[in-house]
Amino acid sequence: MLAPDAATAAQIARARTVGGVPHTQPVTTWASIDALLMQRAAATPERELLTFIDDDDRRSSQTYAAFADRVARAATLLAEHGIGHGDRVATLAHNHPDTLLIYFACWRLGATVAPQNAGEDDARISFILGNAGARLLVTMPASEGRAAALCAALPHDCPVLLLDDAFHARLAATVPQMPANAPTLDDECLLVYTSGTTGAPKGVQLSHYNLLADAHAIAEWQRIDDTQRMMTILPIHHVNGIVVTTITPLYAGASIVLNRSFRASRFWQRIVDERVTIVSVVPTILQFLCEAPHQPDRTRLALRHIICGAGTLAVALAERFEAQFDVPILHGYGLSETTCYSCFLPLDLTPAEHRAWLVDHGYPSIGVPIAINEMAIHDPAGAVLPDGERGEIVIRGHNVMMGYFQRPDANAEAFRHGWFRSGDEGFIRRDAGGRPFFFITGRLKELINRGGVKYSPFEIEEVLGRIPGVRVGLAVAFDNVYYGEEVGAYIVAADGVTLDEAAVLAACRAAMPFGKCPKVVIFGTEIPVTSTGKYQRLRLKVHFAAWEHAQFRE
Repeated sequence: MLAPDAATAAQIARARTVGGVPHTQPVTTWASIDALLMQRAAATPERELLTFIDDDDRRSSQTYAAFADRVARAATLLAEHGIGHGDRVATLAHNHPDTLLIYFACWRLGATVAPQNAGEDDARISFILGNAGARLLVTMPASEGRAAALCAALPHDCPVLLLDDAFHARLAATVPQMPANAPTLDDECLLVYTSGTTGAPKGVQLSHYNLLADAHAIAEWQRIDDTQRMMTILPIHHVNGIVVTTITPLYAGASIVLNRSFRASRFWQRIVDERVTIVSVVPTILQFLCEAPHQPDRTRLALRHIICGAGTLAVALAERFEAQFDVPILHGYGLSETTCYSCFLPLDLTPAEHRAWLVDHGYPSIGVPIAINEMAIHDPAGAVLPDGERGEIVIRGHNVMMGYFQRPDANAEAFRHGWFRSGDEGFIRRDAGGRPFFFITGRLKELINRGGVKYSPFEIEEVLGRIPGVRVGLAVAFDNVYYGEEVGAYIVAADGVTLDEAAVLAACRAAMPFGKCPKVVIFGTEIPVTSTGKYQRLRLKVHFAAWEHAQFRE
């Protein structure tokens, strides 16, 4: 394992403090995620923890005690597969109680979960499985063949565990055993991969304490207690679905309503039927809800607010949603590297104040830092900039990651000034009480953020460059009301070659999942570059303005 050098390790340690208090002085009393689950199950065994609704509207529920019992059995089964403290287990699965079961079983053993997005291409997943050194790949029966092929191509042994009828039969017959080594707060529990501008995915290492600390702060900020019902519609291979609507309600002793997937036609009815009080979304979902014909019966809504982040929220969309549904948006911001959320709009704002922070400053405010972390705006040298001046958003706190796995170069860059450098540009304005309200204005990194899923342009350009006749192909993020950003391709053809948009799009869709593929192709003859010859992708964005309101379907 490539450990950071002493100087970088010291900077990471500085970035994992809040108010001068290091992460080694935890704000939570729980010894691990497993300790939290087991103690909640002992204290409130019959309280409903998890309700699952599939795409056919079939509903099933588990109490705290029932889920904890299944977790103990599943951990014993994983141990029989050779999984123990410090091992990595990858998952290739969708939103389902069995997926959460594997997560918690791993955490009981002190093992790490490396969740995979099944919509990603095999090349990316194969890289992650190899980089993480996954000891086991857990998947659903529908993905058995794909999982087997992925594991067969790895340079190390990684068997496949199917969550099929045989697994459930074994689970029912298993006698739970105590783990050989109890997990601790400092143990890695989640390894999530995020694309970088260099193209290669980076593994974000998160500990039990990272997840518990962020959940603690989210629950405190949003006044979440054991009476709340929080609904999950975002994928649980992402930190948002894992932290906000799984760990946070567990932390508060509340209930989880897990959806197999998001469907605009069923959204409001499920909110009503399940008495949901809080749901977490991305801006794309707000756009779909605004355009769906379904309207909620406001007299039956228990919904307090909607959490929205993980993507670019337009002022016009925020205004439209709140006017149409009379449900407040609690806008926020965070990254996988800071576990999940780092700031939110406050709950104590008057309706007029809330609207002003959303619409009066050119960008919707992402809010005020939560208690577990600090935020600032830095210049490139790491100096704090005055309020109102644009610079890089930086964060330090107990929710800051352990580091990038086996990436000392990335760690040295990200923690250069003793804060985590987000790569996002923003500024601060303050209210009458002096609270800092943050705004994000764009990305310093050139990632494409499509509906909260970030794609590296370099990965897409690898495909564009392999198309016969393409001299230069650049992936460009352009504004889109449905996904915040969509993927465009700017192509300079080789001399004497004639290309058409259909051929380029077909080549891309043969090599990449739909979300990552360009939706529009622009042909040009020259590309703007810096004085050092670097392509200036942002200057190409204007060529795609005509498609801001277009919806692209697979």
